[in-house]
Amino acid sequence: MGEQNHTIKDIARLAGVSAGTVDRVLHNRGDVSAKSKAKVDKVLNEINYQPNVFAIGLAAKKKYTFLCIIPYYTENDYWYSIALGAERAGRELSPFNVSVKYIQYTHGNRTSFLEACSKAELEQGIDAILIAPNFREETLTLLRQLAEKQIPYAFIDFNIEGVDALMYIGQDSFQSGYIAAKLLMQNYQEGQELALFLNDLKDSPSQIQMQRRLEGFMQYLIEEHDHLVIHDVILNKTNPEENKVVMDAFFREKPQAVLGAVFNSRVYQVASYLKESGQAMAGLVGYDLLKESVAYLKSGQVTYLIGQRPVLQSYYAIRKLCDQVVFKRAVEPVKYMPIDILTKENIDFYFEFE
Repeated sequence: MGEQNHTIKDIARLAGVSAGTVDRVLHNRGDVSAKSKAKVDKVLNEINYQPNVFAIGLAAKKKYTFLCIIPYYTENDYWYSIALGAERAGRELSPFNVSVKYIQYTHGNRTSFLEACSKAELEQGIDAILIAPNFREETLTLLRQLAEKQIPYAFIDFNIEGVDALMYIGQDSFQSGYIAAKLLMQNYQEGQELALFLNDLKDSPSQIQMQRRLEGFMQYLIEEHDHLVIHDVILNKTNPEENKVVMDAFFREKPQAVLGAVFNSRVYQVASYLKESGQAMAGLVGYDLLKESVAYLKSGQVTYLIGQRPVLQSYYAIRKLCDQVVFKRAVEPVKYMPIDILTKENIDFYFEFE
């Protein structure tokens, strides 16, 4: 059925609406009731409607601008990878008059995030927005403004459920935490204790993803190791000298704590300390394939890294925003990324994107 050439009249007949209604849905112009639009979208999905994208690229007068609201990044960090994916998608979609621009904020800084949202509200000519929703309430305020302007938006990295987002793309944070615990506890022997290396902003509303990972991690321990001795080790995100003092004291006082978990991208902080101090852990799990973390995975200080394909996340998100806004294709509301488990034995064979 998807191979047939369907005219607007064919689609109108199948949907039980007028040809004019189908035309307005396909070209996103004029008022269409939600009920009629749903009927047309249902038929488009059933017939696997494929608009002539080359004609769209050549003939469209409109230029489309997609805005990404993401944290500032440094080279090779997680958000750098997010920007790479968005840039790649933008280059591929440029024949269809699509461009990608950015507003950035300091991760974990409420004021900076609020400023980014305020800038986004003032932007003109934005057709869709990709948001890394670092603070829930501030994000919800922005979403109300977007709804008034009828600007579609998608979430990346973390999903705020119960709102009218076009889609979410990223990992299931709870499930990734559950898997991290299951992996780590394969190394467990009776009498060993566990260290959770948490950052000093662990209770901040900006740390939603880390908190969800921790919840999944603890759920597995409740189910399988409810008598395990667990220690919280609080590290400073930006002060390695302070962290050295903290870890010196911890490992001196808790020699049985030979299993460890880090729930953000900074497992390299712990691994660096282990290597420099000559300490060893029976198992250490962390997140994201930062260059430093991969090096410690190869040298043995890190046992497992969990990857979440940030380049592919943002690439896919921009492509799907384009599908909806430019090509008028319906998109799936949730796209969970694979939970990639990397070890020193398989890391050299791993690639995220060709």
